[in-house]
Amino acid sequence: MSIASLATVPATPCTATPRTATRRAAPSFRGRIGQDARSGHYAVPHRYRLHLSTGCADGLRLAVGHSLLGLDAVCPVVFLPALPDRPDGGHSALRPLYEASAHHWTGPALAPVLSDDWAGRIVSNHAPDILRDLDRFPREGRFSLYPCGTESRIDAVERLCSEGVLQAARCAARPGADPAERAAALDVLLDTLGRLERHLEGEEYVVDGRLTAADVELWVALVRLYTVHRHHLDASAARRVAGHPVLWAHVRRLTDLPAFGGHLGPDGVDRPAAGV
Repeated sequence: MSIASLATVPATPCTATPRTATRRAAPSFRGRIGQDARSGHYAVPHRYRLHLSTGCADGLRLAVGHSLLGLDAVCPVVFLPALPDRPDGGHSALRPLYEASAHHWTGPALAPVLSDDWAGRIVSNHAPDILRDLDRFPREGRFSLYPCGTESRIDAVERLCSEGVLQAARCAARPGADPAERAAALDVLLDTLGRLERHLEGEEYVVDGRLTAADVELWVALVRLYTVHRHHLDASAARRVAGHPVLWAHVRRLTDLPAFGGHLGPDGVDRPAAGV
């Protein structure tokens, strides 16, 4: 099955969760790391720092990508608590960076953040951009999360995992949601899992026969589905989610790699923030 056949995701009839509403209300920093010293932020070692929590999907995704790229000595990581310590969903440790980066800033200090140690300010808090920019850092070896020619296919998998797995699972598992909305979201989730299952049959990796960001996206989405949302589904729905042996074998195989499994807590994943 081609990636193109996976790209279309039915709309999930689900209103925003409190956390997603908070994310949209937060200041958006969209600076990018370039490869030209004339740009404001260029890829130079020891200038940038990544702040993240593996208790949310964005942070877990970035932690895995950072490990796969071997950037510990180039761009260090500050690991934040799995649960934010402020009532607005932000992290106290990030407040100085937000206050230095936005005039009269009063919103939540949300993770993840890529910061510039030279300027003492935030470069970006947009996780998809950060992961792509980490791939631009100079390093030993030739491994890339976004090999040339795979970008559009990886983008399609990213959207599928975000909308067809995470968003649909969040809606299907939400306590108190309209039963019709939950049923429709479960249909979207199961349809997406079925298409991914068929795509991976006989394949070692999601895109191009090699490990890429597409595998990171899928692994994070399925880990979150299993450790967070599955517990809020009824028994029948949980069994149907589990009935995709190829997908879950893929998850187990990647979890055996330190870059993936090394970021999971003793119960499989750090305790997530509410609503994630």
